[in-house]
This record gives sequence, structure tokens and C-alpha cells, in this order.
Amino acid sequence: MALAGSVVELQSSSSIKKKTAVSRSWILLDHDGRGTILDVDKYAIMRLVEIHARDLRILDPLLSYPSTILGREKVIVLNLEHIKAIITADEVLLRDPMDDDVVPIVEELRRRLPRETAAGQGQLGEEEACAQDEFPFELRALEVVLEAICSFLDARTRELETATYPALDELTSKISSRNLDRVRKLKSAMTRLTNRVQKIRDELENLLDDDGDMADLYLSRKLTVSSSPASSYNAPNCLYSSPNLGSKIQRSSKASATTVQGENDVEELEMLLEAYFTQIDGTLNKLTTLREYIDDTEDYINIQLDNHRNQLIQLELFLSSGTVCLSIYSLVAAIFGMNIPYTWREGHGYIFKWVVIFSGIACASLFLSIISYARRKGLVGS
Repeated sequence: MALAGSVVELQSSSSIKKKTAVSRSWILLDHDGRGTILDVDKYAIMRLVEIHARDLRILDPLLSYPSTILGREKVIVLNLEHIKAIITADEVLLRDPMDDDVVPIVEELRRRLPRETAAGQGQLGEEEACAQDEFPFELRALEVVLEAICSFLDARTRELETATYPALDELTSKISSRNLDRVRKLKSAMTRLTNRVQKIRDELENLLDDDGDMADLYLSRKLTVSSSPASSYNAPNCLYSSPNLGSKIQRSSKASATTVQGENDVEELEMLLEAYFTQIDGTLNKLTTLREYIDDTEDYINIQLDNHRNQLIQLELFLSSGTVCLSIYSLVAAIFGMNIPYTWREGHGYIFKWVVIFSGIACASLFLSIISYARRKGLVGS
């Protein structure tokens, strides 16, 4: 599909529609890794790659769509986190190429999309070179994108681990509002990252479970099957004077042979997806382990807080018991302090002294009895 030649025409047509649609920045990378920056609206993109509006809407950053890998008749639509791309049989369209997270992906696509020529392959034999060139363009582009998103999420997970484990250890040693707030923010970040990783994992798992969906990602095969494969049998080997012609003939030959064996032969793609599914599953396991560590720390903190509450309850019990006993003692003193004439006061002043002594002994005994009863019942620690 010769898309680069129509860039000028599409740019001129898109300038007319700028009043009604918001322009977005895209980069178009061909099979040689050459990039062209496009500032076009969605209608121009639809004309470039013959994509439906509902599929292009998935790539709109203003809309919230889940992670998606869709195989259509002529394109693969990718919406994976910050990577929003459209892959054809010989070109890649990537949204927002100037974004800091997208720039490394663009550089990696430029490096890995071009096929290695026979001169650049050095000591590789003809059979090995053919095997390497047989890998379709769209799958090589898909591999770069999957590798980038898996590495990106794994890096975010390692950064989160580096920040979380010391924060949890500090919270364990000292429970404070500052440490609790720090752990709360880290836990929220971990929950959001877990959801993002889970979405990518679920999409890869759903893709692996459906051979038909994987077969839809073989764009070169579908193009070759729809065209005449007769010319593919005239090629003696894979070293052609024209690399582009040679790669097309190779894809045609491979697709023809695959058609005989079955159009749903997706072994290559299945192995590719399984590799990155294993990687993203490992990242999810790291986050699961981190969540378990956070939960264990929270349980430990709750145990500590419960212990502190129990100690406060014990202290409250001691104070309440002492208050009751002192109230009784104060009652006796208050009775003797009332301004009421007593006949026994005259010549019997020693009686007040013994009443005070016996009242104090009785109150102390009552206090000890209450504490002893509480200990026997397990209400306070021994």
C-alpha cells in the first residue's frame, strides 16, 4: 500500500477540515524504517489506511477505551496504554510521536523494521536468511510494540517496588500520620498499575485463546491469498535484485503454502504472544507479591494498634477502680465532716482516727479485689 505518496494530497485536504476537527500528530514508518510526520485529522487517517471510524475512535486519547489488539481486513489496531498505533502490511502509523514515552518506540521501530540484506547478514547462510525474512512485517512491528509496553510496565513496577518496601519498613518501625499517608499513596499507585497490567494481560490471554483472532493479524497472508500467487513459484531463492520484490514474493510463497495447510496456522504468532504474555504475567505476579506484603504490613499495624487499645483499656480499668475506691473513702470523710452534733465526739476523739484507718484499709482491699478479679477473668494482663 503506497501511502507515503499521498501525504501531500491528504495534508491539503485535512487543512480544509481543521475548523471542524482537531488535528493530531502521527508518524508514518515504512518497511525501511523511514518516518514521515503527519499532522492530519481522523478523516485523512481513515483514507490513508482504509479504517472504519469506530476502530479509529479506539485510538482517541480523549475517550476511555480498554487495551485492545484488533485484527481487521487490512490493518491491526493497537491501543496499549500510551501506544496507539495502526499497523498495515508494510507501514506503521503511531500517534503522538513526540511524547516522551513514545519516542523510544519510534527509534526501536526505525531500527528493527528494515529487513537485513544479504550483505548485512554476514556469515548467515541462504536458508537462515530466508527464514529470517519470512517473518511478516506486521508481526515484527507488533513484536516491537509488545516488547515496549511490557518493558514499560515492568519498569514502572520496579520503581514502585523500590519506593514501597522502604516505606513499609519505616511504617512498621514507627506508626505516624506521615508514614501512613505515604503508604496510602503508594498503595493507590500500586492498585492503578495493577489494573493497567491486568488489562494488557487479559487482552493477550483472550487473543491466545482464539485462533481466529490471531489469524486476523496476518495481514500479509490475507493480501497474498486475495491476489494471484502464481509468480511466487518462479523464484529460485530468496536473494532477489530488489529487496522489496523479494520480500513480497517470499510472503506470497509462504502464504500460498500456508493456505494449503490451513489459513489458521498461527504457530509463529502464538509463540510470540506467549513470550510477552509470560513477561506481563511475571510483572503482575510482582505486583501481587507487593500487594500481599502491603496487606501483611497492614495486618501487623492493626495488631499493634489493637494492642495499644488493650493497654489503654487496662489503664482505664485501673483508674476507674481507683476512683470508685477513693469515692467510698471520700464518702466516709464527708460524713464525719458534716456540721452535725455527735454525742460521741466529746471524750471519744480517737474513734475518728480508727474509722479513717479502717476505711482506707477497706478501700485498698476493694481495689485489690477488683484488679484480682479482672486478672482471673483475663480482662487485664498478668
